[in-house]
Amino acid sequence: MAIAPKTAIAGMTMTDKPQPEMVRVSTMMPPGHIRTPAYLRGKIGEIERTLGPFHNPEQLAYGVPADKLPLHRVRFTMSEVWGADAENPDDLIEAEIFAHWLTPLEAH
Repeated sequence: MAIAPKTAIAGMTMTDKPQPEMVRVSTMMPPGHIRTPAYLRGKIGEIERTLGPFHNPEQLAYGVPADKLPLHRVRFTMSEVWGADAENPDDLIEAEIFAHWLTPLEAH
């Protein structure tokens, strides 16, 4: 008896893999309490997963009502972050970054 593959999305088997969503981190350098690491600004990464909506800590730090924004775990290669200075260029670093810091890259 053959078992049909489970589907995650209608018409897509579990062995099908959607294209990764590539994003660029904003290069903004606003003053104050900022959670996005400066060394990741301007870098390109892949959204590993969406963690859900959370209150914006950049607003909470100042005691103002905070918007709920999507928080993403974004994966970067060391070569993307550190360039030619990366000791292990294929190693990965992941960071949790709010959506307002991310711009989707156009698919090629």
